[in-house]
Amino acid sequence: MVTPTYGSGALPSVWQPESLQELQTLRSGLKEKCCFTAGGTLLRTQWEGGLVPAPEHMISLARIPEMRGISNRGDEIVIGAMTRLKECSSQALLHQLPILQEAVKAIAAPSIRNVATIGGNIVSGVGDTLPVLLVYDAELHWLTDKGVEIRSVSSWLQGGRDGSRNPGDVLISIHIPMRPSAMFDVAGEQHRPVTREVSFYRKLGRRETFSASLVTVALYGEIDSDHRWTKIAIAAGGGSGMAMRLLESEQQLLGSEASVIQAATLATAVANEFTTYGDVFATEHYRRQTAGNMLGAGLWEALHE
Repeated sequence: MVTPTYGSGALPSVWQPESLQELQTLRSGLKEKCCFTAGGTLLRTQWEGGLVPAPEHMISLARIPEMRGISNRGDEIVIGAMTRLKECSSQALLHQLPILQEAVKAIAAPSIRNVATIGGNIVSGVGDTLPVLLVYDAELHWLTDKGVEIRSVSSWLQGGRDGSRNPGDVLISIHIPMRPSAMFDVAGEQHRPVTREVSFYRKLGRRETFSASLVTVALYGEIDSDHRWTKIAIAAGGGSGMAMRLLESEQQLLGSEASVIQAATLATAVANEFTTYGDVFATEHYRRQTAGNMLGAGLWEALHE
């Protein structure tokens, strides 16, 4: 078992496991006395702001190989939770997931993206990648007390709402199904009918430069040869509110003929369905209306091309 590096004074001791097995042993032994760190950018902000106390023990996830890198495994793309945001923004495999790369590039400043990880953005519960991962039907692999468990992004977010989420679980990797246009057989031939794909991501902040988002939205859809929606996924989030799939709004489009006329209908449906919050920066009504307008405008632009 690895031994910790001891800090001075009130600083926590730092453990650096090199495998999931070592990590599991540390989780069991230290329990609530520890916290996990990836890039550490969010933790640093929380400690400096006095929002959370510094822990007695800190477990670094940086040396666990299963938690790093981006790979293509069969019909899915796998992103290790410890993968830096900078790598996610430029890695060629993720060109197949353009709105994920767009979302990553809009997070914080370049100096932060050099250090911060996609896992940290997700585990925050309010990260700007979450709406995109919702519409891409991503699954999250977690190290839990019972071993490795798989949860959809939607079910994990629901655990935060109803209090069933275990803060001691560790995110290992993100698994995203490959889109139809990217699926080929061993001979290089497409083995699924190609449909038109429509996708976009939008983020509204309080100012142009680095700031927390007010509203983030994402949409992914597939249109068949009859110009009808065969798949549609819509999500919204932003600020300190949790992202959510907008299932009722999706039903407004699914199976219908894709048209720019649907932009206004979608904007109204989203504003009615989106559950968010108000604060000193924006009212709940403003966030709901903005999410609707952003999705309606994005749909109009995508279908007007």
